[in-house]
Amino acid sequence: MKEVVISGTGVFTPPYSISNDELVASFNAYVDLFNAEHADEIAAGTVEAKSYSSSEFIFAASGIESRYVMEKEGILDPHRMCPSYPPRGDDEPSLMAEMALDAAKVALEMGGVEASDVDLILCAASNMERAYPAMAVEIQALMGAGGFAFDMNVACSSATFGIQTAADMIRAGSIKRALVLCPEITSGHLEWRDRDCHFIFGDVATAVLLEAADVATKPQFKLLSSRCATQFSNNIRNNNGFLRRAHDQMDDRRDMQFMQNGRKVFKEVLPLVSQHIAQHMQEEEQDPTSLKRLWLHQANKSMNDYIGKKVLGRVPTPEEQPNILQDYANTSSAGSIIAFAQHGEGLSQGDLGLICSFGAGYSVGSVVVEKL
Repeated sequence: MKEVVISGTGVFTPPYSISNDELVASFNAYVDLFNAEHADEIAAGTVEAKSYSSSEFIFAASGIESRYVMEKEGILDPHRMCPSYPPRGDDEPSLMAEMALDAAKVALEMGGVEASDVDLILCAASNMERAYPAMAVEIQALMGAGGFAFDMNVACSSATFGIQTAADMIRAGSIKRALVLCPEITSGHLEWRDRDCHFIFGDVATAVLLEAADVATKPQFKLLSSRCATQFSNNIRNNNGFLRRAHDQMDDRRDMQFMQNGRKVFKEVLPLVSQHIAQHMQEEEQDPTSLKRLWLHQANKSMNDYIGKKVLGRVPTPEEQPNILQDYANTSSAGSIIAFAQHGEGLSQGDLGLICSFGAGYSVGSVVVEKL
């Protein structure tokens, strides 16, 4: 079995940022419009009045201060409250592919690898721009990569599931190099008109270059082991899909966008992730307290603080458990990879770190790496 290394990472950051204050101003303007339009129903008790959001509420609930998006005006328009993208022709590159390509170029340059030497493009993301053809195959064509490509969707755990999938292929000898790409346009599936979730997500794209150790020229980390697990729950869900019109459900139903039962998610996901990491480390006969860095899924600061304390047996320092969600918000599959890419320095040779993502499914994936 071949050894697997991570030779490069890349992050594409969208051109626009929305602060909590900007988001709240837009949301509260929408609330005023909604309550005025439905004043009679609200007075009659048939429609519930909407409540204002606040920057203080958002930060206390999530630790998020801002988020990056691919389009800003449509999101902040209280009459629209969703992104607005001009249509593209079938002969033009898709938006997701362009984002992924940008991140991929950074990862390839870091690893000293040409696109034509890549055997696998794996597009692992929550929100595919289309059903088919696969986004990964389009990215492969735009890059000029070899081999084959396919899409993978395990929601917020897509990156770690993708890393394990690619690493297993490298170990087996079927490929030598792979790019795991996570382009996330989460602003498209977020319900910006819902006070409980309108602040959660942001857009981004990440890339991870994996190679067989015997062909890598600039390896950064050795991939020691990985584990994936799933347990069905629809407490985080989006019911939109191609059967929507078949059920005569073309109306603007709330469950056709991102939904979650936050309290149940907290209660059920936190022990699931903590136990998963503990079991992973035990099976590999590694002491969790030996981990020098935790690159966790960036969904909520309180969740990460809980998991970090469970894993290390104490409160992690900001260096040990870096957070990026204050700037990027929740970027679904990409969050742990942003943290890994931006906070991989300062480790000594032989230091161990853990990449972990978790979310809808439920799903959880963990990857133990060693600094080279």
